[in-house]
Amino acid sequence: MSATKLYALTREVSPSLANCELSFVERNPIDLALANAQHHAYQRALEEFGYELIALPAEDAWPDAVFVEDVALVLDELAVITRPGAVSRRQEGESVAAVLERHRPLRRIEEPGTLDGGDVLRVGRTIFVGRSARTNLAGIEQLRELAGDYGYVVRGVPIFDCLHLKSAVTEAKEGTLLVQPSWIDKKWLAGYELIEVDPAEPHAANVLRIGNGAIYPASFPRTAEKLAKAGIELKVVDLSELQKAEGAVTCCSLVFESQPSTALS
Repeated sequence: MSATKLYALTREVSPSLANCELSFVERNPIDLALANAQHHAYQRALEEFGYELIALPAEDAWPDAVFVEDVALVLDELAVITRPGAVSRRQEGESVAAVLERHRPLRRIEEPGTLDGGDVLRVGRTIFVGRSARTNLAGIEQLRELAGDYGYVVRGVPIFDCLHLKSAVTEAKEGTLLVQPSWIDKKWLAGYELIEVDPAEPHAANVLRIGNGAIYPASFPRTAEKLAKAGIELKVVDLSELQKAEGAVTCCSLVFESQPSTALS
């Protein structure tokens, strides 16, 4: 009898993290040793949820490479290698592709399309894609064609005053979304239960759902209390240094299941 394996693909923190791309946060000094320690605690949290860790080495030349979510999208049937909106990030995907091709057929977003994985939120068979400074209409249309072949519905969604769609909304549990209503019009989320972030924690809408649990940042305790009251088992991690690089809990990993053909016997 085959067993499904859970994988979490991560990349170690680049020594050049302080030179990262920034759009909506001010540049502040980053404690690299603390960033590494926090990232390792995040990796341990993934393992505690039952994921087998695939840890790629750091890339000195690519400050943002720890944020592996932006360079790929893993669906049940295929993996899509994106074309990030920031030119400085467009070489990051090849080593990620080399891992993913062992688990999924690969497709790619091609020029002139741009697509950041942080703009992509899959909820069941619906894929929301943020229309942001990093993701353009050509990239959304290419994803619509690629994913549409497998029955996914792709919906482009405008966002405001934030980097990515997943800055504004993520899935907290099945049928429930965690949302920052100042950054996305809630009309796009009709039909879902919504948990709004605490007004004092504007950056709190990013949660990494894992089954009935989730990984969540320690910096947003008021919103964490809302999530806990909704019955979500939280593993809280401190990512303060990666947050200075405009990072969050979803963007530091690609989590996916083995396909039936690759599951262990």
